This record gives sequence, C-alpha cells and structure tokens, in this order.
Amino acid sequence: MSQLGHRASEIRALGADVLAVAVTATFSQQAFADALGVDFPLLSDWDREVCAAYDVRYDVWKGHRGLAKRSLFVVGRDATVRYRWVTDDALVLPDLDEAVAVLREL
Repeated sequence: MSQLGHRASEIRALGADVLAVAVTATFSQQAFADALGVDFPLLSDWDREVCAAYDVRYDVWKGHRGLAKRSLFVVGRDATVRYRWVTDDALVLPDLDEAVAVLREL
C-alpha cells in the first residue's frame, strides 16, 4: 500500500477527503488502485485539464507530452489551495507530515 494509503484514515479523521488524479484512462486507474489496495478514488484526467489548471503538467517528459508531475495539494472547503507540493522527479514522494500539519491548522 502507498504512503498515502496508509495515512488516508488519519487524513479523513481531520475532516478531509483523499483522492488521486492522473492522466491515465479510468480502467488503468482501477487496476492501479486494486494493485495498491487503496480505498480512495483515483480519478482520470484524460483530457489533461486538471493538471493544466493546477500548473503541474509537463510539456514533455521522457518523450511524452502533457503528463502530470507528481504533486500534492490541500484544498480548503472554500476551494483555496492551502498547501502545494510539486516535483519534477517522479521518484520523489511528498512529505505527508507537512500536508497533515496544514490540515490540522484548518
């Protein structure tokens, strides 16, 4: 299970929802969720509109256009982004403690 999967219940206890978004097709997302054993939605951004809106879209990455960068957001109930973490290195994972600390302050 992913790092986020392990922390999902803690995040929910703080009154937040957990979801993931990627630019892959829905059936791929479902298979990925099953493989990881996560219990939160994995959403498809097939048209790449969400990653563009959050400014986390690669122009080109390893020969592919329009992929989403690894990123993590905490969005308040008022739709304001309260925390933003983005990396150009897909192997780097976010520090969930930082995001959880922001949730605790909301």
